[in-house]
Amino acid sequence: MDLSSPLDPQTIRQLRQDHDTLRDRDFAAQFQITEAQLVAAYVGHGVTPIAADIDAIFPRLADLGEVMALTRNDACVIEKVGTYSGYHPGNHAAMVLNPDIDLRLFPRHFISAFAVERSSDKGGTRRSLQFFDAAGDAVHKVHLRPASDLAAWESLLADLALKDPSDHLEVAPRQAPEPARAEPDKAVQLRIGWAKMTDTHQFRKLTGDLKMNRLGAYRLAGAPLACPLAPSAVDAALQAIQDTGTEVMIFVGNPGCIQIHTGPVKNLRRMGPWQNILDPGFDLHLRLDHLTEVWAVNKPTKRGAAVSLEAFDAEGRIILQIFGRRDETGDHRRAWEEIVAALPAPDEATCAQAAPAAQPAPAAEVTQ
Repeated sequence: MDLSSPLDPQTIRQLRQDHDTLRDRDFAAQFQITEAQLVAAYVGHGVTPIAADIDAIFPRLADLGEVMALTRNDACVIEKVGTYSGYHPGNHAAMVLNPDIDLRLFPRHFISAFAVERSSDKGGTRRSLQFFDAAGDAVHKVHLRPASDLAAWESLLADLALKDPSDHLEVAPRQAPEPARAEPDKAVQLRIGWAKMTDTHQFRKLTGDLKMNRLGAYRLAGAPLACPLAPSAVDAALQAIQDTGTEVMIFVGNPGCIQIHTGPVKNLRRMGPWQNILDPGFDLHLRLDHLTEVWAVNKPTKRGAAVSLEAFDAEGRIILQIFGRRDETGDHRRAWEEIVAALPAPDEATCAQAAPAAQPAPAAEVTQ
């Protein structure tokens, strides 16, 4: 088939019927369209475009009751069951904050939105809200469950459906991933500023002011602030979290949404290149073969060191972050730090062993 010209919606629907075993994302990639264009092709066939205004949509999601929240990037998918209570708006960043569904939302990336209803003989009718960015890539999805409130679903659609829906969707070119960016002549400034941080959120401003990004700063700072690890360290960490019962915070996201799991990891199940967490109310699916660069990172805060494990793909995009959990019920950070210290570095030494051999920051620059 000639794919040099854009496929029209009718052709997309016919091809989808002929390839109904493919996942939406895989189908879209195979036929050189975006996932948003695939969904849009079904407008009038179980799909309703709605206004992509998160301040209009997200406060109403709590009315749906129990749902499943899904966020993904190319290498990792996170799914959490819960409600959307606790929505907090914001021009730059909004959030949903409750024990089960914990999201950071960046409104400028929410460009198109659809209510999707799909029926099958085996599964009945499945309903979801799906949000996409300007390039047509999924930002976030909300899947209804058997206990969800269908009256609230119908009310949301009636109020937010677009008046002139179209099954054709124009998308913008994807933004190329930003490679690691650092300023070697500002290494000392980076380490000094890093040591003065009192909150992890200050790191973004620090690197921005120095014209660096996250991965570039890690490479430049070196141990003990940022310690390189082997790609296998992520799987080793997940195994250790499961075995020790250590509670953590796992961050997975894309430019438009970050979703967070807080708590233990109980059931790991490896399937080919995928490592899967299959816990009640929490699933995570991670492509281990996409892990290219992994770092153990130490950032000072008012409440002590925040030690994270951070994984990047071959193009420098962050895949996931893991931190130790601390709250009023307990402090798991020390147990987490012990797990990280034992993880393999690229030369198979542990991070703790590798740190003295690296180029450390001057003593006055390092948080004690």
